[in-house]
Amino acid sequence: MIKMKNIRILVRNIRDGFKNVFRNISLSIASISCITVTLIIVAAAIIGSWNVENFTKLIRDDFTIVAFVKNDATEEDKTRIKEELDKIKNIQTIEFISKKDIMEEMKQSSDTFNSVMSSWSDSENPLDDTYQIRVKDDEKISKTAEKIKSIDKIEKVSYGEGMVDSMISIFGIVKNVLIVIVIGLVVVTAFLIVNTIKITIFSRQEEIEIKRLVGASNMSIKQPFVIEGLLIGILGSIIPIIVTIYGYSYLYEKTGGQMFSQFIKLVKPLPFSLYVSLILLAIGVIVGMFGSNKAVRKYLKI
Repeated sequence: MIKMKNIRILVRNIRDGFKNVFRNISLSIASISCITVTLIIVAAAIIGSWNVENFTKLIRDDFTIVAFVKNDATEEDKTRIKEELDKIKNIQTIEFISKKDIMEEMKQSSDTFNSVMSSWSDSENPLDDTYQIRVKDDEKISKTAEKIKSIDKIEKVSYGEGMVDSMISIFGIVKNVLIVIVIGLVVVTAFLIVNTIKITIFSRQEEIEIKRLVGASNMSIKQPFVIEGLLIGILGSIIPIIVTIYGYSYLYEKTGGQMFSQFIKLVKPLPFSLYVSLILLAIGVIVGMFGSNKAVRKYLKI
């Protein structure tokens, strides 16, 4: 019996919450507009942050250490180098590329190289044999490179350390800034919703006092406002979701899925834009409900 009564109260409060949105249409539009504008900016920040993380991952995944073998190294030396490389724990894959293969690849890449190198014999080839090495943990790449460099008959080691480290550092800063922006915008939105709903509550003081006089519980007074906030959050997230799905797909198509260079690739629109849309919906709902609940608790002393 008590359960049925609670269900009836909940249903009535849901109905009242929906009615209140349209009864106070001007204030509702103000709240919805606030959420809409903020969530569009939040969407841009999330998309930016997610793609920066993707750029960083692609760069890290493409880390390759190139170990150059001295020209006087014998076949036994090369076998020993391979054995010593296998003992280094952070190494994932090792690929040996002979100087002859490097020369052939260079000849195919340029007519100038082809004309110059075609006259070289194997003994005249000044290029070095190399080992192309990928690591398991890119954060330990510098230590791994030092270990490789210490192996006898390894002339030098290169992995583009200066440029790569700088790019990852810049991407990390940008990502952190975007995350701070997202958090800041969510907090600002919640603050604006709280203040907007304060006005709504103030205009309905008499209605709330009547509910108190007839013995309405704190929960039954608070519920319609929370449901109203939930609905405002959902309505406020519709336009940002549409902008995210269609806007990001348009951007991806126009840029060919990359920014500035082929190494900086964008995340594919699907299912990425759907994930962002769910995040926006969740933010809208949570902020709307939180704002309503906080306004009721603080200003009605419930």
